[in-house]
Amino acid sequence: MVRRQLRYPKSWPVEPAQEKGIDVALAVDFVRLACENAYDVGILFSRDTDLVPALEAVRDLESGLVHVEVASWTGASRIRFPDSQLPWCHYLGADDYEACRDDTDYTLI
Repeated sequence: MVRRQLRYPKSWPVEPAQEKGIDVALAVDFVRLACENAYDVGILFSRDTDLVPALEAVRDLESGLVHVEVASWTGASRIRFPDSQLPWCHYLGADDYEACRDDTDYTLI
């Protein structure tokens, strides 16, 4: 579990607080762990196109041992490499969410 500082907008609590820097932390871990050969297939579940450079970096690693894919909710847009239908996308629905939902309250840990 990675946590970052919350940013409270001036209109809070009408507008919710936002955690900043999680996308960067995810991108760094995705690339670092690939460089350490910690996984064979990396599936990034996000629609954030800011993460495309991390996917490209892992795809282009000299070792060529890591395969990248993405996942998104059924009906939602997905991340793609420019001018490509890649990487492969796994579309998940409500049944998939229920099958892997984690009800742990991490604030108690």
